[in-house]
Amino acid sequence: MALKAETIDARNGRAPAGHPELDRIDLRLLEALQRNARSTYAELGALVGLKPPAVHDRVKRLENRGFVRSYAAQLDPRRVGYELTAFVGAYCAPDLDYDAFTAAIQTFPEVLEIHSVAGDETYVLKVVTRSTGHLDDFLTRLKRVPGVARTRTTIVLSTPFERGGLPVEALG
Repeated sequence: MALKAETIDARNGRAPAGHPELDRIDLRLLEALQRNARSTYAELGALVGLKPPAVHDRVKRLENRGFVRSYAAQLDPRRVGYELTAFVGAYCAPDLDYDAFTAAIQTFPEVLEIHSVAGDETYVLKVVTRSTGHLDDFLTRLKRVPGVARTRTTIVLSTPFERGGLPVEALG
């Protein structure tokens, strides 16, 4: 995916559209880091037209301001033994202690994501398990968490598309 060379507003150094704290160079750096976090500052500099020290300063600023939360390898769940991905809707009691619930759920190693949602479910969890038996065990443990009234599970059969990053290029 090629990134377009775009100009920055000369009056304030910001992109004319998008996130007010990010200019077009920041957006291009974020896009490039999402694609390959192991890129060198020289490679990133060639992409955005800056020298490596300037890229280093910008990347550090993006990290310090919380735009880059972490760097991590994206593992293939099946290759490492997680054969099953599922989305589990948790229907919780009205008097649920939300902080206690999310703290408890974070201790389950199978849980990749916790989403508080609008609709019938209170939360939707993305989980990975080794098998249907492992999923059954997970659901049994989940139902023991205080405040969980019931669950609804959707098993993923295949994932034909997964973006793996945010569409930051569209902000500019």
